[in-house]
Amino acid sequence: MRAVVIRSPGGPEVLELRDLPDPDPPYGHVRVRVHLTGVNRADLLQRAGFYPAPPGVPADIPGLEYVGTVDAVGPGVTRYSGGERVYGIIAGGAYAERLVAHEREVVPAPAGLSDEDAAAVPEAFLTALDALLVRGRLAPGERVLVHAAGSGVGTAGVQIARALGCFVIGTSRTADKLDRCRELGLDEGIVVPGGVFAAEVLARTGGAGVDVVLDLVGGAYVPETLAAAAKKARIVIVGLTAGASAPVPLGVLLQKRLEVIGTVLRSRPIEEKIEAAKLLERTIGPWLSRGIVRPVVDRVFPLSEAVEAHRYVASNVSFGKVLLDARV
Repeated sequence: MRAVVIRSPGGPEVLELRDLPDPDPPYGHVRVRVHLTGVNRADLLQRAGFYPAPPGVPADIPGLEYVGTVDAVGPGVTRYSGGERVYGIIAGGAYAERLVAHEREVVPAPAGLSDEDAAAVPEAFLTALDALLVRGRLAPGERVLVHAAGSGVGTAGVQIARALGCFVIGTSRTADKLDRCRELGLDEGIVVPGGVFAAEVLARTGGAGVDVVLDLVGGAYVPETLAAAAKKARIVIVGLTAGASAPVPLGVLLQKRLEVIGTVLRSRPIEEKIEAAKLLERTIGPWLSRGIVRPVVDRVFPLSEAVEAHRYVASNVSFGKVLLDARV
């Protein structure tokens, strides 16, 4: 099989397309012929040496999601026999023509979705749904703030919150991304080139602040986020694109009785990943089929152009998901 391999930690140029042996599915696992995979910020961090793969996962092949076809099953597999179109998340190894995953982490792809749309779903929508509903306990009608609203997870978060009848505010460094987010259900957009937004959030909520925050940025955004939060708000931090540390005004945290929750999907144990797969199959899948939410694809690169795809994602100009096509 062809696979994109990280030669050594560094810039996009360290990604190499190599021929490797096809993996064999062990007990309880299936092998998937990958059609497309998503390019995520985590892949860029792994390539640079800042986000190593968990034990038991290919250390030098990035890729956290896929859509494809089951082409081999290991012993003990009962859910699949071969030929089924599936999608899901994985802890690594999706930048390849084939990967192996536990059968209970693999989910049938909705029939009405193209491969391109299906590939844009797993990481973005599972991350957003888990952060907002499971960790953030988002309730219908609450006020939600989504940082980096034009990202893959951001566009998913805006739609999920809107589907629950929430009032949704989004931040972005560019106005055009916020304009496009309005088509997804965004109520208010705030351009934050300098990372200052709390006063605007308070103004657009009548001084009340927001109940739940989906924070994909971290860093210097954190103090502003706390200032923009309502009493008893839940702030779920998923990404750290603005930095891994921040000054935290503890007085605000105490006075407002805020919850700051950190979360990550990749390093969770298999039992929790199976639960995530159930969310993808039982909640997100039906929403997609009914048109309640939709994937947002910005651009598709051939697998052989992973270097260019990483540069494109790093440029911050993309809106929604960037994909790699392993079929070409």
